[in-house]
Amino acid sequence: MSLMLLPLLLAGPMTTAAEPVPPAVVQSGVRTIGVGDPLRRPILDALRPSIQRDLGGQPVQFVVDRLRVQGDWAFYAGSIQQPGGRPIDFGRTRYASALENGVFDGPGTYALLRRSGGTWRVVTFVIGPTDVAWLAWPDEFNAPAALFD
Repeated sequence: MSLMLLPLLLAGPMTTAAEPVPPAVVQSGVRTIGVGDPLRRPILDALRPSIQRDLGGQPVQFVVDRLRVQGDWAFYAGSIQQPGGRPIDFGRTRYASALENGVFDGPGTYALLRRSGGTWRVVTFVIGPTDVAWLAWPDEFNAPAALFD
């Protein structure tokens, strides 16, 4: 073996600039996302289409009680209304029967989102649950349990 190659072999494999570099972990703990936080709009904008579709196309405005992020996971807890504060007409949605039967506790809404490739995506959500619907989400979706505390 040539003495010129020895330092290269000892240095280990070389990488090129074209290889992707894994993103750095920006945070490991849970962070509450308040008004004005740059993460707030992208998370809520990612959630909005799924909720509006579920409500038969009614426009949605979020009333945030809790919006928390840990790593690439986000948890939303709050309620929904139409822009301007008008209530959602749940009688025009798939929840109409549950509402009539008293097993709908709207407009409370809870959602789990995950960031992938820099884009927030809805993992699951629930509108009007009569119990703690997100209790199983850490196990079901392998989401960090501290996010829901």
